[in-house]
Amino acid sequence: MTRKTKNGLAIKLAASAALGSLAFTGVADAQLKAIKTATSISPAERKQGTDAHPQLMAEFGGAYNGPQAAYVNRVGQNIAVQSGLSRSPADFTVTLLNSPVNNAFAIPGGYVYVTRQLMALMNDEAELAGVLGHEVGHVAAQHSKKRQSAATRNQILGVLGAVLGGAIGDNGGLLGGLGGLLQNNSMRVAQLATLGFSRSQELQADQLGVQYLRSAGYDTMALSTMLTSLANQTTLDARLSGGDARSLPEWASTHPDPASRVRNAQTLASRAGGSGGTRNADAFLASIDNVLYGDDPAQGVVEGRDFLHPDLRLRFTVPNGYGMQNGADAVSVSGNGGQAQFTTGPYSGDMNAYIAAAFKAVAGNASISPGAIQRTTVNGIPASWSTARVNSQSGQVDVTVFAYEFSRDRAYHFVALTQAGGGSVFNSMFNSVRRLSTAEAAAIRPRRIDVVTVGRGDTLASLARRMAYGNYQTERFQVLNRLTASSRLTPGQKVKIAVYASR
Repeated sequence: MTRKTKNGLAIKLAASAALGSLAFTGVADAQLKAIKTATSISPAERKQGTDAHPQLMAEFGGAYNGPQAAYVNRVGQNIAVQSGLSRSPADFTVTLLNSPVNNAFAIPGGYVYVTRQLMALMNDEAELAGVLGHEVGHVAAQHSKKRQSAATRNQILGVLGAVLGGAIGDNGGLLGGLGGLLQNNSMRVAQLATLGFSRSQELQADQLGVQYLRSAGYDTMALSTMLTSLANQTTLDARLSGGDARSLPEWASTHPDPASRVRNAQTLASRAGGSGGTRNADAFLASIDNVLYGDDPAQGVVEGRDFLHPDLRLRFTVPNGYGMQNGADAVSVSGNGGQAQFTTGPYSGDMNAYIAAAFKAVAGNASISPGAIQRTTVNGIPASWSTARVNSQSGQVDVTVFAYEFSRDRAYHFVALTQAGGGSVFNSMFNSVRRLSTAEAAAIRPRRIDVVTVGRGDTLASLARRMAYGNYQTERFQVLNRLTASSRLTPGQKVKIAVYASR
């Protein structure tokens, strides 16, 4: 989380929702028919994409400027031209994003995006092409246009906004106020990149992605193997947080289990001719070497259940069973008991006004009535909080703003959403906020991918011990390289290890 004071969390915090664009369930013969796709990029679409691109870049951490960027652009342009949207690779802008979340998406106008974190999870060029091809497939099939009327009613302001909308309904109410923060056309197009697709649309995009792989000469099984890695990562993320941490609360979840996607991708690949195409693993691994992995310390880092920001000099801990995703404007926290966001806003010494503005950002034009503001001190930091109870279609929910004054011109706050009366699940988190010392801040280092060659005597266990983590080293190593406990390593094989880098 960088220190920004934007008027919302529109796109970055919907990153997990955007990853849903890789989702699909069930292969039906009736659905595997010819798909009508766009034949070219229209001037209107190009303008929409051009207008939305800067907003997306800002909300997803900006472009990653390492040597990997040129490689991703080349692979992405090559797979994109298979769509028929343009014969010229230069008509497609393919961006590697400096984001620590596993994500990829595309918008009309020839703009395609993938995060460095998702790239690091891949093991060859074909998997990269498969993911990018899937996203281009959504654009070619004009899925965003087909869901635009629904998007107008259900505009998303990040994970918290999505759950508030789902809990309270989309007929005016609180969601209508949230939607009011999305005001211009470029933001509307950008927002479409983070909305979920229907099952049939997902199936169509995967069918197109597999077709693009085949026409480009890649192994058509690449999408299914990438989804295997994604499913394994999702399972590991849950284990790291002691539960189903990266999902929304059970009472508000809409995202499918990625493990159910793999079989469908395999079926699509088999029907497209199966394996046999290029994987190009060596070139891919040479490119991914030294890429930043996990959080960028300039945006803060997640270490287990702790969030630490060396520049802002703050730290907090989420409850056991909860997970975090760090964004450009906020940190999102989710678990079965509720979810929250940690962020900031303009502050001039008036905490009452600051908390009121935080509630306003959540409610927009809707009516929400917080209770009296309570004062306390947390680890020597002046703090204030208030809760509003809101009636929803599925019962009452509580929205809590818990704010901290770090200085006379700097404040931070949580916005938490729980079922009515359930706010105590976040008490330990609210009370964990503290300042980082100079030494603690200096000790925070980034991680990078180190591609190494397996030597004689190297084992899965010995290489896993080189992972720059204090827990689950073996499991992290296995997921990063799509290995299992029974996998055999051979001398000369190349594998990825996440190591500490010098700052």
